[in-house]
Amino acid sequence: MTLRVAVVGSGPAGSSAAETLAKAGIETYLFERKLDNAKPCGGAIPLCMVSEFDLPPQIIDRQVRKMKMISPSNREVDINLVNEDEYIGMCRREVLDGFLRDRAAKLGANLINATVHKLDIPQNNTDPYTIHYVDHSEGGAQGIAKSLKVDAIIGADGANSRIAKEIDAGDYNYAIAFQERIRLPEAQMAYYNDLAEMYVGNDVSTDFYAWVFPKYDHVAVGTGTMQVNKASIKQLQAGIRARAARKLVGGQIIKVEAHPIPEHPRPRRVVGRVALVGDAAGYVTKSSGEGIYFAAKSGRMCAETLVEVSQGGTRIPTENELKVYLKRWDRKYGMTYKVLDLLQTVFYRSDATREAFVEMCADRDVQRLTFDSYLYKTVVPANPITQMKITAKTLGSLLRGNALAP
Repeated sequence: MTLRVAVVGSGPAGSSAAETLAKAGIETYLFERKLDNAKPCGGAIPLCMVSEFDLPPQIIDRQVRKMKMISPSNREVDINLVNEDEYIGMCRREVLDGFLRDRAAKLGANLINATVHKLDIPQNNTDPYTIHYVDHSEGGAQGIAKSLKVDAIIGADGANSRIAKEIDAGDYNYAIAFQERIRLPEAQMAYYNDLAEMYVGNDVSTDFYAWVFPKYDHVAVGTGTMQVNKASIKQLQAGIRARAARKLVGGQIIKVEAHPIPEHPRPRRVVGRVALVGDAAGYVTKSSGEGIYFAAKSGRMCAETLVEVSQGGTRIPTENELKVYLKRWDRKYGMTYKVLDLLQTVFYRSDATREAFVEMCADRDVQRLTFDSYLYKTVVPANPITQMKITAKTLGSLLRGNALAP
């Protein structure tokens, strides 16, 4: 037999999964509702993703080597990469996602422009799943209702995942991202040539941060906040616009975007022969809000596990076999999520702690440790003396701002 797998959603998670499956010779169906989708997203990717996922230079709009952290009192801390070959990649999601999707299709994945709306779950461990969908490539604006039988499914259909709902994967806490793309005059855009900015403060985000990230011919200006504060999202966006106003003079808004962002993994990420990856699984990190790399990585790891446990697509895997993907994921990245969750809890809870956070970012050892973990997704432990110095500076920053008060 040849295993038939459906991947629902063709963002970085779904396309990376489909590519891996297609390379292994598995019959792969990649569903995408909007082929021109431009997800609201800061669009920053770590250096390791460029090489690990073989991304060509044209995918990267800007190579950012300077980061400016701006505190609630507008104290600015400059963080510069010292190695010439290191940078943070800035991408437009429609460009990145389109490239990954097209590559998966060229390698053999069957790309279907459709909306998946229902899933029939089999009663035993070997019968196929039936996916019901509306094909948008046929039948005009209304599309044509169709169905497809498959042996396994990878749900990569984002924070509002239909697949997650169909398998009762459970809910998670989520944030709201709001972003404006602003085209700047040439002189203003030059300022952001290789610079990105992050702002913190209650005026720009109650529990997260706001950003100004440079793209090809514009800057992405946005903010995020937890769902409990979503009613204030436009007020917070006005806050970041006000804080960055002098640098955005003459800018023209060319697009306004908003999207939910998961803040915690779902309670169930593998049910039967259905696995969730990327935003559908809840793999966005707290504190940094990073999701692109982890989405692509989870899609690839899930697909690699599926290829392995199905013996190259020659047998139907069991739920327990597919859960090997979760064990590998949690072992590799579980601590990263816990640490970033703790950092958000400690440093984003008040303007005093945010001031302390920005002050701490001025330290060279903190910068190096932070960039190593972000750029390469491997944290090299600091030597004991350096670690003690970082801890002391962190506590000192918090104490000076009375940020440790109850």
